[in-house]
Amino acid sequence: MTRPNRHFPSRDEAIEATAAAWLAERDDGLTPEAAAEFTRWRQADPRHEAAVGLLEGTWGKLLQLQSFRPQARIHPDHDLLAHPASRGGIGWPAWAGSLALAAALALAAAWWWPRRGQPSPEAAGPAPSVLATVAGGYVCNTLPDGSIIELNASSEVRVNFTPAERRVQLLRGEAHFTVAKNKARPFWVEAGTVAVRAVGTEFDVYLRTGSVEVLVTEGRVQVDRAGAPAFGAAAPPLQTLRELGVGQRAFISLQNVVAPPVVEDVPPAVIRAEMAWQGPRIEFVDTPLAEVVAQFNRSNQVQLELGDPLLGSRRVGGSFKAENVEAFVRLLEKNGRGIVADREDADHIVLRRTR
Repeated sequence: MTRPNRHFPSRDEAIEATAAAWLAERDDGLTPEAAAEFTRWRQADPRHEAAVGLLEGTWGKLLQLQSFRPQARIHPDHDLLAHPASRGGIGWPAWAGSLALAAALALAAAWWWPRRGQPSPEAAGPAPSVLATVAGGYVCNTLPDGSIIELNASSEVRVNFTPAERRVQLLRGEAHFTVAKNKARPFWVEAGTVAVRAVGTEFDVYLRTGSVEVLVTEGRVQVDRAGAPAFGAAAPPLQTLRELGVGQRAFISLQNVVAPPVVEDVPPAVIRAEMAWQGPRIEFVDTPLAEVVAQFNRSNQVQLELGDPLLGSRRVGGSFKAENVEAFVRLLEKNGRGIVADREDADHIVLRRTR
């Protein structure tokens, strides 16, 4: 069986995937800050607004399916033909929401999903792909060479692999890279006029307003100053600024090009705290506390227990890393309206009502 070649999508496909992610998040409810960012994204490029309109129109056509009743003369599907209100199980509104989410996920997956009969990126030459997240989002993706890229919220990268080199441009936000070793094919990350070179290492790049922050979590990287970036073209002349080792962080100014980078040593505890955004999150929307506790307990050695059964019906909401029990408990104690946590030992936390 022939393996399908990997397809690197066009900019338009990436815009559609970003629009789908925004619409899926909007259906769940946007915060005022996220709504403002969504508006800015739509206004930033006419193609953004066009993609939103296209997806909304497609979804409108899907909604028309609720009135579809085929005339099945032989072996009719009674579940399909029955009126939605009379069926047991999921009614139309819930099915519609699931379909909308499935459509959004399908569009997002199309960025990286292998497609049969299309040339590989090496064969096709410089065909950049785009990966992006929305406010509150996170994505982890394995690149064609086996390297892993993780994107924090409101971030975007372009990826361009050729037979000679691997190159990623950070357009906004923050990304963490776990680079597969290949000395013959250097791995470059560009952020503004800063270029970071790595071979078989792990590091984080954060593009801020006016500066770039580089944090090495494993191995070593070389930080260079590049000329005017020309993504996908021949690399411009570089000026080596600094080599960084594990546990070191550099701040490089994008405004003062002659200023040397500011380098500091970062303790492991600080690195863990600053990288806490990595990894999938579990989200709760008006969820009973008993169910939330059960989800955390499935993922952690530290077990939560409800000291008062009446607490189980309390409704909570939020987004947390599955292993970050302490952050969830602190939030409960602060905003849980009369909930206190008793830490009986290192592996047990009992949630009780305050007296």
